[in-house]
Amino acid sequence: MSRHGQKSFARLRKQAGLTLDDAARLISVSKRTAYRYEKGESLPSELAMRTLRQQANLRKNSALETNFRFIDLFAGIGGLRLGFESIGGRCVFTSEWDKSSRETYSLNFRDNHPIGGDIREFSAKPEKIPDHDILLAGFPCQPFSIAGVSKKNALGRPHGFLCDTQGTLFFDTAQIIAHHRPPVFVLENVKNLESHDKGRTFATMMHVLREELGYHVQYRIISSEAWVPQKRARIFIVGFRDQTDFDFSSLELPSAENGPKLGSILQSADEVDPKYTLTPRLWEYLQNYKAKHQAKGNGFGCSVFGPNDVARTLSARYYKDGSEILIEQPGNRPRRLTPRECARLMGFDREGREFRIEVSDTQAYRQFGNAVVVPVVEFVAQALQPHIAAALTKGNSSRPEGITVSRDSVSRMLAVSHG
Repeated sequence: MSRHGQKSFARLRKQAGLTLDDAARLISVSKRTAYRYEKGESLPSELAMRTLRQQANLRKNSALETNFRFIDLFAGIGGLRLGFESIGGRCVFTSEWDKSSRETYSLNFRDNHPIGGDIREFSAKPEKIPDHDILLAGFPCQPFSIAGVSKKNALGRPHGFLCDTQGTLFFDTAQIIAHHRPPVFVLENVKNLESHDKGRTFATMMHVLREELGYHVQYRIISSEAWVPQKRARIFIVGFRDQTDFDFSSLELPSAENGPKLGSILQSADEVDPKYTLTPRLWEYLQNYKAKHQAKGNGFGCSVFGPNDVARTLSARYYKDGSEILIEQPGNRPRRLTPRECARLMGFDREGREFRIEVSDTQAYRQFGNAVVVPVVEFVAQALQPHIAAALTKGNSSRPEGITVSRDSVSRMLAVSHG
């Protein structure tokens, strides 16, 4: 094969946004054969080249229709991305530290950019991140969640902004905002963020975003049961660099009264592997645990749901015993949700769009338990769409000189707020 032919295969593959594995599947050859095409050791058929060329053209035409560029920080498996792609956005940068999540993300998004790892590498050198119109960030929620705070308190560890690991990652996000000054940002977190540490955590965040960075910031807690059969409330924080007519508080949400029920996402009995049914020993343990706590007057314990119910919140610990959402099986012990059902419960997998899952069940449960509900993000994105368009027509405001968000300044603010 000529060097020109070799470059043509590699060039078309990259233009199509395909990994080598993806290209092999698309043209129906083995990965080894595709590797030989890439290295110039073998000549691809004209049909293979034509197929690649068509895929590259489709991607090019799609890019021409793009309305805005966004970056996806703390990307997880891409829930925020799916929401903003639905209104014409194109992702130009991704950062996610978890290796398994990056694997799932890569399978489902064919990009022309590598996935970045630890966000701190990029907050230290934000110029490594390409220019963008919208910054999306689902920064880690563990330091602010009820469960996360309870666990850290029990272990005598600091939480929130006093946590040296995850608690400071909001400020890495703020450093990137300060450098790039995107017209819009959208942040997502657990609903408890607003009340954490008697509201001091959230007040500090709002001070940074509004006073130090100068953005017009609004927020709202939205629960998901109008879109999926799951009660999952999350806070969405939206910031505009310039004044806007967007009013988050007056946005009318769809009614949850006629929302979907679990039967809409459950697989048929013959599709579910028996391994998802609880063992007799685990089922006995969970029942005894629930009875013990009920006797004490609290609500801890497992929950069993039927096809006409709406589930509790799926958590990242679901892989341990599945206790928060067990599915009834008449005449048998209950079972866990399958990973495919979790993908549907979170809105990743639905008719016309199959979400690829090739990690272990444990990793899949963690990934979906940490994710956002995609239809909720799509709803927020659609509400923002005209205001994003208006924000982009205002041009690129110059970045104020010397804006940074230092951890020392955060410590001083916290000292004052606790004083």
